[in-house]
Amino acid sequence: MYIRQANPSLAIKRIQLVAHKVKFLILSTAIGFLTACADSVTSVDPDSDKHHSAATAPFVVSGHAPQIERMQWSRVDAMSDEFNGNAINLNKWQIEPVGNGWMWIGRPPGLFKPENVSVSNGSMNVEVSPLEKTTELKGREYKYQGAIVRSLEAGQPGWYYEARMKANATEMSSTFWLMTKSDGVKKLELDIQECVGKMSPYATEWAKNWDHIFHSNAIHRVNKHNPEKVQIQGIKYLPEQNHERYFVYAAWWKSAKEIRFYLDGKYVYSIEPSVDWDVPAFYQMAIETYDWNPVPEDGGMVVTGTKEQRTTRYDWIRTWRPSTLPPAS
Repeated sequence: MYIRQANPSLAIKRIQLVAHKVKFLILSTAIGFLTACADSVTSVDPDSDKHHSAATAPFVVSGHAPQIERMQWSRVDAMSDEFNGNAINLNKWQIEPVGNGWMWIGRPPGLFKPENVSVSNGSMNVEVSPLEKTTELKGREYKYQGAIVRSLEAGQPGWYYEARMKANATEMSSTFWLMTKSDGVKKLELDIQECVGKMSPYATEWAKNWDHIFHSNAIHRVNKHNPEKVQIQGIKYLPEQNHERYFVYAAWWKSAKEIRFYLDGKYVYSIEPSVDWDVPAFYQMAIETYDWNPVPEDGGMVVTGTKEQRTTRYDWIRTWRPSTLPPAS
């Protein structure tokens, strides 16, 4: 029998070719697998766009708010707004500080004035500035101006509340919260987000980081039925300042016993209130002054800031009620 002898160099080349093909196949498979994984966990940048005005559910990042994702939601139109027009919708929002059972005109030295609220370029804007002259009202002195925007309809337990907000860059506040009216047994304040744009040189020590914070409160306020304020907080410090970009701040008023808070579509912390949190509450967007972060005597950024720096912007506010029962915890 004739046996052909192998060519060693040819055999080596064939082995190298096969190895190259196997390596290419393995690499292609790995890339495909990693791409698929990335697609399943990709975070949505909350600063990338308006997140679809036709949204049909709360804004969440997949895998970071599983209870919210598993539920079906319906938008509460009376407490939702994309701010795509050129004027505030007075069928949804109240911009006069006094009226409909509300009396608060602002914490001195910051006065709420409705003319500081506008809608343009797809957002609701609240501008702060110094008053033309110092004003005295009810024995109190006001030097600066902001505004408060309230919903005309009240939110309910079980609902989800969210806003895409960019804070102003001044010593004054940017906020998103819910408040009950004062005619009931319980006076309840639910702060979803509360921050300032710039720390005052005279800020109280505990407030030194409030220009880069996600901060929430459940406050059982004092009235004739409750002699002592009870405040329970949730706090997360951020790597960037609140005025640097839009953030999505949200709360799920899950039940009378628990409120869950979300930042940029991700669950962050929960608060268990000191009393049953079961009284309907109204949105409050108050741009105000704080005594614990006082505006400097020269007016600070409230005076020297550009219009953009002096403006808090709400890209959208959305409220959702569950169409299905919450999943078991």
